[in-house]
Amino acid sequence: MKSENTSKRISLFYLFAVPFLVASAGFGIGKISPAIYLPIWILNVMLMIAACWTIGLNKIRTNRSQVNLLMGSFFLIVPWILISMFFGIGPPPATAASWVETATEQQIRYSMLTTAGIFIAFGFALLKEKLNTDGENFYSLLGIISIMIAIPLFILDMLFWGFTLTDSFKLLVSANADKLPEWFNPLRVLFGMISVVEVALTYLAIAFFAVSMKRVGFISSFSSKIYLLISLFGFMVIVLSAFLPEPFVTAGFAVSIPAAPFLMPYFMGVNMLSKT
Repeated sequence: MKSENTSKRISLFYLFAVPFLVASAGFGIGKISPAIYLPIWILNVMLMIAACWTIGLNKIRTNRSQVNLLMGSFFLIVPWILISMFFGIGPPPATAASWVETATEQQIRYSMLTTAGIFIAFGFALLKEKLNTDGENFYSLLGIISIMIAIPLFILDMLFWGFTLTDSFKLLVSANADKLPEWFNPLRVLFGMISVVEVALTYLAIAFFAVSMKRVGFISSFSSKIYLLISLFGFMVIVLSAFLPEPFVTAGFAVSIPAAPFLMPYFMGVNMLSKT
């Protein structure tokens, strides 16, 4: 029993540390060779899955009544298992030429984010079913409506960045042009507003689920308040950034980086998995 508790504590520590390690390496070190980051990422994937199994996912073998909660919690963790690869890819390139040079990696980046968004939808859908079974219907319904509107918009946005923008930059570089054609600007404005809507709805969904989970005892009152405050803050910042100048524009960009809104569902998943 003591050994089991030690393994669980180590696994929890690792899972809580991963997002901060990935962010520090991604922004601090920048792009590194695939020969280095791919083996490290594969090892991290295996360690994170093993850690999830240790802290509670293993109960799926014996506790069939909790399948929705266990798998829903795990699906909320999966996005960060995928995007932990970004520690080696670094942030998106700042110029069209650099983007074209790393076109394959950029397409992988946004394909990973698209897949991450799908898992977020799966996770919250399963979580809603469990919340309904335990008697909470109102806030979980508002949450799932919000996330089911947000995720298709998110997927559309990620496909634009990963493929439309990549091909546009290829044309720009091959033509030795200084900038994209004028008609492209309204398209970028459109997808900028799509991003605002989907990010705002994602934060709103997290807030609704935080209240719902607290009402059935999945998380503590304190944790619920933390999730609620951060979500409402993110919601207000991203909405204001669409209409106000700096520093709201920069703040809106920060809270709209996909890893940011996916961070709270990740911690929700780890928290629920460890207490199931």
